[in-house]
Amino acid sequence: MALFSGLSAFPITPMTSGGEVIAPDLQRLVRRIEAGGADSVGLLGSTGTYMFLSRDERRRAVAAAVEVAVSIPIIVGVGAMRTDEAQALAHDAATEGAAGLLLAPVSYTPLAEEEVFRHFLAVASATDLPLCIYSNPGTTNFTFSPDLVARLTAIPSIAAIKLPLPANGSIASDLAAFRAAAPDLSIGYSGDWGCKEALLAGADCWYSVAGGLFPEQAAALTTAAMKNDRETAGHCDDVFADLWKLFREQGSLRLMYAAANLMGLTQAQPPKPLQPLEETLQARLARVLPNS
Repeated sequence: MALFSGLSAFPITPMTSGGEVIAPDLQRLVRRIEAGGADSVGLLGSTGTYMFLSRDERRRAVAAAVEVAVSIPIIVGVGAMRTDEAQALAHDAATEGAAGLLLAPVSYTPLAEEEVFRHFLAVASATDLPLCIYSNPGTTNFTFSPDLVARLTAIPSIAAIKLPLPANGSIASDLAAFRAAAPDLSIGYSGDWGCKEALLAGADCWYSVAGGLFPEQAAALTTAAMKNDRETAGHCDDVFADLWKLFREQGSLRLMYAAANLMGLTQAQPPKPLQPLEETLQARLARVLPNS
């Protein structure tokens, strides 16, 4: 569980317009995350635009990140449409030195629970690395039930789940349902604006978009919330309040590219067909960036 705990910071994957990873820029982000006190790097997640990269470029990204990570573990997203492709990506990540894997049930045709179970079973068999279930129904159109998660924990290498904030009901009740179904599983949340409450409720990990650019501030929030220091956690969360508002209005991906540009960390743009953040929103973003 230790690998999937604390603050897992998810950087963008800077790339050229032709889909080639800009390794020096990615390494700059990884170094920043490690220096900022995060507990792991979540490489090639949705913020890392993994579905826009070829297998070779995804492998290059892992190699580049591992090369500069002195003591921070790298958790690598290996989602793909076909099971054999996801297995190959898992093998590549392991070969390049990843510490763990993150798997979403990517699909075009909506998947049934049995299909998802068999997919995870096959990908988990490709390496010995611990694997985190990536529940992201907004992109995969698949929702993990507590019963399916309980079944998946029978696969020895499955160690964690990354959950979205619940669409209905409280975070505490959502966490309790998954904790009852899978008591030995590390349970963490994404959806940055709700993660203070998730950690205060007892979640094990914050899978953070903002942590990819603002690791010091995100780490301070994580530490306070995991110590149940509500006052300090509230102050730390307030640092992000205006950014959370933008996240909820606009989504986070284009904002993170624009923020990285504004901060001089990379000039990479979102992969097409995604378009850069429009100028009025860039100006608004510049006003609300946490001190970095």
